Amino acid sequence: MSDSIDINLSRRDFLIASASSAVAVTLPSTVAAAEPPAAQPPVVSKVTLQVNGNTGQVSLDTRTTLLDALREHLHLTGTKKGCDHGQCGACTVIVDGRRVLSCLTLAVMQERRAITTIEGLGTPENLHPMQASFVKHDGYQCGYCTPGQICSAVAVLGEIEAGIPSLVSADLTARPQATPEEIRERMSGNICRCGAYSNIVDAITEVPWSNS
Repeated sequence: MSDSIDINLSRRDFLIASASSAVAVTLPSTVAAAEPPAAQPPVVSKVTLQVNGNTGQVSLDTRTTLLDALREHLHLTGTKKGCDHGQCGACTVIVDGRRVLSCLTLAVMQERRAITTIEGLGTPENLHPMQASFVKHDGYQCGYCTPGQICSAVAVLGEIEAGIPSLVSADLTARPQATPEEIRERMSGNICRCGAYSNIVDAITEVPWSNS
């Protein structure tokens, strides 16, 4: 037919028409998705924390980790923030006698529990036996991981004295001993980037259990 519409399109014309249609369809949804949701105010709660023998109340965002509460609110900066993912052990503190990764626990979960940080173990004038042993055996280099190492080491000796077995304990019914193998296994969650591991083991093995 002479008056028929020629529907033969070139490949270029077809691609242009398809692209234009796609932009027209997706543009409204893209614009809508770019609008951020309204920010919700944080939930703040008063938390009673017992740290190094001192009890006090602080107002915290309920999402605040124990690590951030100690450093940013109580200004106890001896506890270090390393990986912030519970993989390096630099933030280790002692809670009710057990070692805890403070970056992985919320401050509100530790209300009224006995929290001990490196500041609560000893002072420069009166070192804790574990601190003194670390100094004697040069169990540190840069020192960044040392507060977590020492807190973990104190708790490790407490675990051994309490008869808690580890992965390398040969007899789960027998009282574990503070052997280098036991100490290395129990301290494996504390990373020393400087590589002072052998000195750390020497420092821990020299501290009597009764002083832990």
